[in-house]
Amino acid sequence: MSNAEATPEAVRCGSPDRAAAGVEVLSAREVPLGGPRALLVRRTIPQRARTLIGAWCFADHYGPVRVPAAGGMDMPPHPHTGLQTVSWLFSGEIEHRDSLGSHALIRPGEMNLMTGGRGIAHSEVSTPGTDVLHGVQLWVALPEAHRGADRDFQHYVPEPVRVDGAELRVFLGSLAGDTAPVRTFTPLLGAQIDLEPRAAVTLAVDPGFEHGLLVDAGDVRLEGTVVRPAELGYAATGADTLTLVNDADAPARTLLLGGPPFEEEIVMWWNFIARTHDEIVRAREDWEAASDRFGAVEGYPGRRLPAPPLPNAVIMPRRNPPARERAGDPGEPVVRRVDAERLYEIAVDGARAGLTAYRDRGDRRVFYHTEVDQGFARKGLASTLVEQALLDARAAGKRIVPVCPYVARFVKRHPEFADAVDRATPELLDWLRAELGPRS
Repeated sequence: MSNAEATPEAVRCGSPDRAAAGVEVLSAREVPLGGPRALLVRRTIPQRARTLIGAWCFADHYGPVRVPAAGGMDMPPHPHTGLQTVSWLFSGEIEHRDSLGSHALIRPGEMNLMTGGRGIAHSEVSTPGTDVLHGVQLWVALPEAHRGADRDFQHYVPEPVRVDGAELRVFLGSLAGDTAPVRTFTPLLGAQIDLEPRAAVTLAVDPGFEHGLLVDAGDVRLEGTVVRPAELGYAATGADTLTLVNDADAPARTLLLGGPPFEEEIVMWWNFIARTHDEIVRAREDWEAASDRFGAVEGYPGRRLPAPPLPNAVIMPRRNPPARERAGDPGEPVVRRVDAERLYEIAVDGARAGLTAYRDRGDRRVFYHTEVDQGFARKGLASTLVEQALLDARAAGKRIVPVCPYVARFVKRHPEFADAVDRATPELLDWLRAELGPRS
């Protein structure tokens, strides 16, 4: 499935609703996919509280929705980079086509896994016989060593496994003595777990994994914390068992995801996963130019999906925030100059929290854009960042040209920099626009 938002964000930031017994509960946000008759999905990751669970980096949960009323799913050919997509249905049927030449149906209880490392394209359309569409679309980030992996497609139908009052279908990894013979690039767990009324089940899990329980139906207690439909309960590493309890008189249905913490920073925008803003720009340009990088999807009766405009800002890499940061203690910020990107960044616990970008022309350093991630707002980081950047520029013998409004306000409030500041002339602004190109 594509992230078909008209103005996709690099990462959606939020906060956990509640936490108890070491379990965080993440609420979903609704996202429309498509046009006027868009399919609404409930997205639980990524968000500010949690960008990834293991290598799982994207979870959309949709339906049940009656197809004649909503128009069903019709995702034209669209690209992916740096990831694997996992499709899993509870009801309905979707036709999949990709640029590898795969043509397959996605049915309930049958997993389709597509790999798009350097680039792949695919389409997804609900079939004419589908009355109710209901399922999840998941993405897995590829690690650095494999993010240029060749295109691939795998289909697997797991056999149900009974454990106490639960039925499990393990489609990735191992659980309850069952192992899925599916190739992945990092250790992963993916399983549907259906609980009978008033059932409780304790499952042995890898203590090196973190886990996320996405609830589809019923209220389920995960390690004593209630997780409601469309919510995701997160459990950190360290536990060798997980206990799920259904206290209701009706069945409950969940999806358990897991994996070892993914330590790499990633950039997510639209349907691309990369490591830098420039990689995202190149992927978008290649898709719009119809390059061979993504190939062609044969058999779809329509045009492919155009890429949305890029944001007028540098898309920053993100990783999961450390526990103390989520608790409100961001640690000591560090400012450093990143010459390769021509910016200064302020980092908190090693993760970029903000930046001020510049271009050099002769002995003048032109500051044109400053931003701080919304999760770090009102912590004084922008002031610290700009002050250290200006001190570094002055120490290097550079004249400071404050085109960025924030930097301009800062130097006005801090006359100690007045002897190093030059005004932005029309000629210099014309040069800067040409230097930055269309994104300016």
